[in-house]
Amino acid sequence: MKHAKSAQPKASTAGGRRLGWSGLALLGALTASATALAQSTTAPAASSDQSLTYHGITVYGIVDLGLQYQTHGAPINDYFPGGSSDIVQKNSNHSITGVTPNNMSQSRVGLQGVEPIYGDWSGVFKLETFFNPQSGDLSDALKSLTQNNGRPLASQTTNIDSSVAGQIFQQSFLGVSSPTFGTITFGRQNTILADGIAKYDPNYASQAFSLIGLSGTTAGGGDTQDRRLDDSLKYVASYNQMVHFGAMYKFNQAYGAANSAFEVNFGGEFAGASVDAYYAKVRDAVSVSALNAAQVADLPGLGLGLSSNNSLSATVSDNTTFGILGLYNLGAPKFFFGYEHIQYEDPKTPLAAGFDDIGGYKLAFVNNAAFPNHKILQVYWAGVRYTVIPDLDLTAAYYGYHQNAYGTGADAGCTGRQSGTCSGTLDDVSFNADYRLTKRFDAYAGVMFTNVHNGLASGYLHVTDMTSTIGLRYKF
Repeated sequence: MKHAKSAQPKASTAGGRRLGWSGLALLGALTASATALAQSTTAPAASSDQSLTYHGITVYGIVDLGLQYQTHGAPINDYFPGGSSDIVQKNSNHSITGVTPNNMSQSRVGLQGVEPIYGDWSGVFKLETFFNPQSGDLSDALKSLTQNNGRPLASQTTNIDSSVAGQIFQQSFLGVSSPTFGTITFGRQNTILADGIAKYDPNYASQAFSLIGLSGTTAGGGDTQDRRLDDSLKYVASYNQMVHFGAMYKFNQAYGAANSAFEVNFGGEFAGASVDAYYAKVRDAVSVSALNAAQVADLPGLGLGLSSNNSLSATVSDNTTFGILGLYNLGAPKFFFGYEHIQYEDPKTPLAAGFDDIGGYKLAFVNNAAFPNHKILQVYWAGVRYTVIPDLDLTAAYYGYHQNAYGTGADAGCTGRQSGTCSGTLDDVSFNADYRLTKRFDAYAGVMFTNVHNGLASGYLHVTDMTSTIGLRYKF
């Protein structure tokens, strides 16, 4: 199963000496961070602090950098958005200590604008670039994969699929907005589901402390590449600050991470409670991985002009998702919960080898028949964020996956690790502290533990990982 820190030419090693738990505990005692910035694609709002706003255009950004120790990980990558995997992956091999980016928030620089047009209508836009501050590179998860083409698991660096594939702009949309009638935007933008995850995750989609922040599977309706959609039209509206609605459609007459896609949500807020229901349908969802040694050797024979620098292996599916997400704000404590049901089936419109994926990467080997029976992935979570004092938040959360058995033949109904089609579970628990040193400068410290079982552990070198992270974040 692919995970992506909702980002890669040369790979960095873990480097440095092992700090171990005692060193991280000492450093963690000196730090603690602010709430993560939700990655919404609704209309940009005028900044209350106008120091970086001129004629309705605001410059904004985040720089997030920390130090991390993993009990079972792979060497840190210069391009993958989170640097490390944070949770156990197939190639998680040994302990890792190093500098990791984007632990609480994705580092970015952006421009957003609001221009009054007529009445309460305004024109809006956003341009947003993701980068990895530890290397200075643009975040590019698919490059992390191609770097590991042909390598055995035990010698791989961190490499995970994502919607972040080295594009100059991770969000680039234009539209119109009205407080009365809502906001309509079109371009490349976060999905309705991604906005919901940012709102209803107790860790606000943090990559170092949240399974559903690290993994775009939940926010992408089954595949992380669909966490953000190119060529999309999106509408969101709120009525009387109590009822809200959203809908999104991706057109299929252009290349991108999927064929057509449709999402809709409906929800409401009352007396501190907020609940939203979601439905999503994605056709030709693409999930990619690095090529194995045999596939690299076969590239010249495909006759498609492919190389190991731009080629990947892909699984394609049609995905259907429904879910319900909520929170209850009691002031100092906030309680969060969520549930998603994701169904995968073979695509009705298969993709051919040589297909152009996001970021200019190519699908060299394509599996259009991975789901002889429907795969069902259930995702669920709950947590609490408690404001101990005005500038200090403590968060505890649990996240889980449950996968059905969807194989055939000898694997029909299996429950062991012999196949990835067997039923399986993943458990993830995290604790962290966030402290606002100033309005714009935060410190954070925390730990996340993950454990995979049965089918979800198939092919893994290790099945558990504990990741401890401390860091700093500056927002402007």
